[in-house]
Amino acid sequence: MKKLLLVIIALFTLHYFADAQNVQSSAVIKKHDQSAPGSLKWRADHYIVNRDSAFTEPRVAIKKLMGGNRRFVENKSIRPRQDAETIKKLGFGQKPFATIVSCSDSRVPNEIVFDQGVGDLFIIRTAGQVSSAASYGSMEYAVIKLYTRLIVVLGHTECGAVAAAVQRPEDVPGHIVTLINEIKPAVAKIAHMPGDPVNNAVRQNVIDQVNTLRNLDPILHKKYSKGEILIVGAVYDIHTGKVEFLKETLHDLPEKKSK
Repeated sequence: MKKLLLVIIALFTLHYFADAQNVQSSAVIKKHDQSAPGSLKWRADHYIVNRDSAFTEPRVAIKKLMGGNRRFVENKSIRPRQDAETIKKLGFGQKPFATIVSCSDSRVPNEIVFDQGVGDLFIIRTAGQVSSAASYGSMEYAVIKLYTRLIVVLGHTECGAVAAAVQRPEDVPGHIVTLINEIKPAVAKIAHMPGDPVNNAVRQNVIDQVNTLRNLDPILHKKYSKGEILIVGAVYDIHTGKVEFLKETLHDLPEKKSK
């Protein structure tokens, strides 16, 4: 009986040390796995920064949106600021760090694809993100009253409004024709480009809309020229979930002028 007891104790001791070694090894691996969600490197790669930095500096806001979309594409969304406490705080006012001028397409839910929370994005949506006086007024309100410093025009691949402008169907019902007419200039510019005409027109439509907003008097043009706000464009891929910020709209962005 005594020998049996000694054998049991010995086996237990070996098992204990083996488990301890495994735990220690796992801790070492975890410590050195800098790509693990939540690690400093992961947070840096996915640009998880506080809202105040994004609110005060539009270039930081762009990176924050890029990081959020990367999390979304990798299926690692953190879904920030979507709790009851955040909703309670926002009852006293809003400070969105970006305005998104987006298509109404149900497959492009802005907060989700950018992995942002309640009160983070001021969103204006129409088919083909075609803007009119009401849309312009909404953007100006965001800039003047909410102090939002970044405007992103967000198109998406295979947009139905753009496709209609490419195909130019006859007898378009109701006010839909106004959308098509607004997009036709972008279609004309890409008429001889290789590749898919609809997606080529989507990109050109975004670029044209960005340029229109940058030159829109009296508020947006003045603010943009002084570098107080940035206006850029991006395209969402409905098949991959990835948002591409268009390099054509990221070049030569104005620096904020010192007073």
